[in-house]
Formats: sequence, C-alpha cells, structure tokens
Amino acid sequence: MKKVDWKNITIELLAGIISTKLKEFEIDSVLVGGACVSIYSKNRYESYDLDYVTHEDMASVEKALSELGFEKKGRHFSRKDCFYSIEFVAPPVAIGEELIRNFKNWKTPLGKIKMLTPTDCVKDRLASFFHWNDRQGLEQAILVCSDKKVDFDDLKKWSKKEGHLEKFAIFKTKFSKHKK
Repeated sequence: MKKVDWKNITIELLAGIISTKLKEFEIDSVLVGGACVSIYSKNRYESYDLDYVTHEDMASVEKALSELGFEKKGRHFSRKDCFYSIEFVAPPVAIGEELIRNFKNWKTPLGKIKMLTPTDCVKDRLASFFHWNDRQGLEQAILVCSDKKVDFDDLKKWSKKEGHLEKFAIFKTKFSKHKK
C-alpha cells in the first residue's frame, strides 16, 4: 500500500483501506450509517466515523486494524493522526424490520467497499426521521436522493411496512422542493 496521509484522508478512501484490510483477514464487513451518506453525497454531509457490521469476533477485527495503526478504545478504533474513528455495530444489517441482503460494491483507488445501496442508505436515514423525528436524517436522505438513483417505489413500500406513510409523504414533498 502506498503511503497514506492519515491527517487528510477522505472518509471514502479510509473506508476503502479499512474494507480491504478486513478482507485480507477474511473478515466480511458492510459499511453502514453516515459514512455511506458522506460517500454518496460527495461529502455534502460529512460523517466523523465509519460504522461497520460484521459477524466476526472483535479480536480478529482488532488484529487487522492494528496493522493500520488503529487502537481499540471502548467501542471505537482510532488513530491519533486520523480524523475519523471506526465502530462496529451489532449484526445483522437491518433497517427497521427489514433485513438487508443486497449491497453495493463501491470501488475506490485504495480498495473496494461493501456498503448499503443508495436506496438502503436512504431507508437508514429515513428510519431515524420516522422513529425519532431526526430532521438531520431527513436532510441526509434528501442529499443521497439528489446525487444517486434510488428506488422510490421500494422506499414507499418499506415506509408503509414501517407504519410511516405520512412521514414518507413529508420526505417526498421536501425532496421535490429540493430538486427545483
């Protein structure tokens, strides 16, 4: 691997490095959460951590990340010269009541990232709006829809299953206004 400028690395390139290192250790992982929004929105929203889901034990993860200079501190892995932290959230990959089985393989110059699809990323952000009235989640969902193709029929079906068609309507209205 070429020399990494840890102080100025983007979240996308860091995710490529982390995902590649985990794969070297035969650790299957999926990037979820705000880092997906950062990547899909070209950093118009900037997350400060990378959330991964894996079924592997943390001792294996810790060994892999230590090769990159990351140290485990509580639930997070960090490196003193890197702006971002890494966290592993409990499996499975699910958004609301829906188990996620299909992922996007995003290529970077420093490795491939297995991550939520744009549509599932939007669902993830809408879940925080639906269940906790998180307006930031709503705005992040709109950012992803602005830059990436998403399946609005799937979003509507999922919203109905989650019991939040009214909030889905708010999202659609705000997105329509944003597009203009």
